Amino acid sequence: MTYAVSEIRSAARPRKQRLSKAAIEPWLYLSPAIVLLVVVLLVPLIIGISYSFRKFSAFRSEYVGLGQYQAMLSDQVLGQALINTLWWTVASLFFQFFLGLGLALLLDKPFYGRKVVQAFVFLPWAVPSFLSGLTWAWLFNPIIGPLPHWLFALGLKAEPTNVLSDPATAMWGPIVANIWFGIPFFAITLLAALKSIPSELHEAAAIDGASPWQRFTKVTLPFLAPTIVITVMLRTIWIATFADLIFVMTEGGPAGSTSTVPVYIYVSAFKSLDKGYASAVAVLLLVLLIAYAIGLIVIRRTLVRHV
Repeated sequence: MTYAVSEIRSAARPRKQRLSKAAIEPWLYLSPAIVLLVVVLLVPLIIGISYSFRKFSAFRSEYVGLGQYQAMLSDQVLGQALINTLWWTVASLFFQFFLGLGLALLLDKPFYGRKVVQAFVFLPWAVPSFLSGLTWAWLFNPIIGPLPHWLFALGLKAEPTNVLSDPATAMWGPIVANIWFGIPFFAITLLAALKSIPSELHEAAAIDGASPWQRFTKVTLPFLAPTIVITVMLRTIWIATFADLIFVMTEGGPAGSTSTVPVYIYVSAFKSLDKGYASAVAVLLLVLLIAYAIGLIVIRRTLVRHV
């Protein structure tokens, strides 16, 4: 009896070793990526959050607790930056999405020269954002650019002045540049989603007498809905944290009319040299975007469940 029990224990020991090895082995393969994520993402995030509880001067720093967050409550410049960020994000996203969706629907149909059109549609995505900002700033300049003269000829402006120099219209300059820059993202992703829709569904709907609009709303749109939600979420986060175009074109001016939260963070950290307050504002933006992302993920799960 004792011999049988010892045999069972000796046979079970290698099995436990194999199971433990099988459980550890995947983590060993993932360890380089995990270390990279911790070093590149998690450590800077923790350091940035810790900075938000300190106040920095020229030669030293001191712990102020929630003092930086309390200062944000009375910061009118930050309030205006939040409004500008909302306006910049919503306007850019609206036109990027609908123009990108229209291009995706167009490119999904066979026509002569479609490959050439695809190349031109995807071209803005390949241009560096810094170069895009410079180009659009020159286009809006009435001395060397045609856009102010075209707006004057169309009766949209009383005289050919620089759109970027007027606080009432300055935000439209970076928005137009961002629309041009971001359309390819929606065109590429939505075109890929359109290609995954079985053609038999459209054929069956056409046989049943559905109009093109009915086929789009009842067949195409439900299949696109999960992709639309995730692409809108990603693009919203990118636009809300995107400061390149604005800083190159206007540097947040004139009179703060184009200063978004990322631009305000940059100015606070590197021009005002207030790294603690800039970190606190960055944490605020992070919390807002996380809340937005969670809301859209919940919506996406609901849409996937009903498709």
